[in-house]
Order: sequence, then structure tokens, then C-alpha cells
Amino acid sequence: MKRILIITYYWPPSGGGGVMRWLKMSKYFPEFGWQPVVFTPANPDPSVFDYSLLNEVHEKTEIIKLPIWEPYHIYRKLTGKQKNERLKAGHISEASGASFKEKLAVFIRGNFMIPDPRIFWVKPSVRFLTGYLKNNPVDLIVTTGPPHSMHLIGLELRNVTNVPWIADFRDPWTAIDFFDKLKLTKLADRKHRKLELKVLKEAGFITTVSPNVAEGLEKLAGRKVHVVNNGFDPEDYSQELVQPDPFFSISHFGSLSLDRNPKALWEVLGEISSENPEFSAKLRIQLIGQTHESIINQISANGLAKNLINLPPQEHKKGLGILKKSRILLLPLNDAPNVMGIVPGKMYEYLALHRPVFAIGPHGSDCEKIILETNSGILHDFQDKAGMKKSMLDYFRLFTENRLEVDPVGIAIYSRKNLAAKILGIPFKDQPS
Repeated sequence: MKRILIITYYWPPSGGGGVMRWLKMSKYFPEFGWQPVVFTPANPDPSVFDYSLLNEVHEKTEIIKLPIWEPYHIYRKLTGKQKNERLKAGHISEASGASFKEKLAVFIRGNFMIPDPRIFWVKPSVRFLTGYLKNNPVDLIVTTGPPHSMHLIGLELRNVTNVPWIADFRDPWTAIDFFDKLKLTKLADRKHRKLELKVLKEAGFITTVSPNVAEGLEKLAGRKVHVVNNGFDPEDYSQELVQPDPFFSISHFGSLSLDRNPKALWEVLGEISSENPEFSAKLRIQLIGQTHESIINQISANGLAKNLINLPPQEHKKGLGILKKSRILLLPLNDAPNVMGIVPGKMYEYLALHRPVFAIGPHGSDCEKIILETNSGILHDFQDKAGMKKSMLDYFRLFTENRLEVDPVGIAIYSRKNLAAKILGIPFKDQPS
């Protein structure tokens, strides 16, 4: 077998969206003659854990772990958080507008930990992997970010090895939604951009998750960026028929942070509920995962507290099981400058569940294009209350007539197996000299 080294911060038992892309693709690499070798921290500090994902790691995968030092204990102490309190996804956006201590912590993070707090793992990792690769050669190296410190490991390894290197951007670097909230000095901003450009110029190949993000990276790099979408794993979906919820359930799976709060939707649902007693009686809003407190408060402020089911983070397959019974799957996008290229990983799993997707974001976005091309749902702009109300009433009518369903088309291209084949098919001869 050929060997592919994957350098990633997120790996089981860490949970959340950052884990799924390379966990799921690596699961299928052995079928194409490639053995996954995963290099990951021994003691990471993720926002959630999901120990069930350990069962998803292919038996041929070699796991290499090295301890990491992260300054999050200092952040917790500075901001008054408990020692073992999990930091929520999106905490930078929230902290940047919070107390003085949290603003100070964001300033320190943005200006002294470039590109991110995992920077302290780069040098030890390079030293370790330089020795490891001499005795255990590989045929391909992948670094995946964020955190973009992983790419700096790849950058250093390129100086000591001729192995082809893929820099995989699951999210942009300087174009990410919270970059403008890091309170950067001009010097720090220049350093971020200089490092980003160096990675983009020197990586053998660049991959990312959507056309819009690829276009932005290509403008910076002046070279080809390959789009390899996220996707779904068919093995996660039982073919057994399930009995749908008896309620008109609208469900969201995963972190729901402040910048993805669909405020207009809560107002619409509150308005319909006040006008339609049957709708009010049947409505259920299911939020599965870390949800910002202000979102819960806003749902209550619109008279929907009795309709809310707020669940903690769930094991991946258990969460999918809840979604499969749901009537509508909610997909609010980040209201941020890079929103046109944001395609949440959960969207592909929504497609495979064959439930209507109710997305909120801008028209013409990469997310909307996939939803429309696959006939899997609808998207409304952030403030399109009239459109949301009409669509929600149409969906409720179909629900009462027992006809609320979708039949997605062309989603097989987003299976994790097909995507694994795609990334292994990237022409490695493109490696720059």
C-alpha cells in the first residue's frame, strides 16, 4: 500500500464538524490502495467530544500522537471560566464583543499566537515527524486547517522532504468569518497574510470545500485550487423506514453560534403560532448541540418556549437518528463576509436524510446552488420574513396532508467514498519545484 500522512488537530474522540472530513475520507482510502497515517495531538482541547467516532477509524489506520501545549487554561482563568469548561465553537466572535477580559484574551490570541493557539505544537511536531519520516516514508502528506498551524508543519516538512503535500482549507484563513474580530494590529495582520501566502505558494496542491472559497484562494495564490466538497457517509444511514415525528418538527444539528442565529425565522414562527392555533400545537423546534444562550432567549421572547426542545451535543449517529424523524432540517448560514462560500458539512448529511432543507443565507451562494441542484429544499435570505412565512405555511400544509417530503437527485457525488477517490486523483505532478 501507498501511505498518506494526515496532519490534523481534530481527530476522534474529538467531535464536531472539524473531525468528519478526514475521518470519513480516510475510512475509504484502503479501498484505493492507500494506508492512512494520522498525526494528531495526544491531549487536544476541542469544543466537544464524541467517543462513538472512534468506531469510524479504519483498522488499517496508523495513529501517531504527540502531546500539545495550548494556552486555553490561561484563557479560562483570565475570563473566569471553569477549568474543564468546554469552549464553544464560535467563541471568538462572541468574546470579541463581551467583557474587557474576554476582549483582552481575543487581542492576545490574535496578535501573539499567529496563526492560532496551536502554534506551539509546530516545532515539536516538525522535529518528531522529520525523524519519523526517515524510517517510515510516506507517499503523500496532507495538512488540514483550521487550525492553520497544521499548514505550518507541512511548510517546514517541505524543506526536509520531497513528498507531495496537500494543504487542505476546510475554512479560509484571512477570509474566515471571525478574522476581523481578532483585534489585529497592522503588524499582526501582515504576518497572518504573509504566512497564508507562503503556504498557498509552496504547497504542492491546495484543496478546499466550495467554489467560492476556491476562487478567493486562487486570487491570493495565483494558481489552481481544487474543490473537494464535504459529504455524507452512506454507511451512517440505515435503510430501515422510520416513523416520522407526529409533530411539525424543525431540527438543527450541531453548534448554533451567535452569528448563525436566524432571528427572522423565530419572529416568523412566533407570528404564525399566534395566528394559527393548530400550527402552535404541532410545532417543535429541536436544537441539538451547543446553542448560544441568546438564541434560546430570543425563541422564548417570540412566545415559542413551549415549542423548544434544546438537546446537548449527541453522538453523531444518534443525532442523525433524531434528524431522520424530523420534518424539516434547519440550515442557517453565518451572516458574515465570506458567507457566499460557506457550505456547512451538515448540509450534505441533510441531503442524505431525504428531509426538506430550510436554509437561510444569501441567494447565489454555493450552499443554495447545491440545494437547488439536488432538489433538496429551499433557501431564503436572512431578512426575507415574507418568503419564510409563505414557505413555512406551505410546508405545514403538506405536513397536515402527509405529503411533506423531498426526493433529492444527484447526491451520490457527495458520498465520502467518491470524495476519497477524488482527492487521491489530484494530479500530484503539479508539485512546485
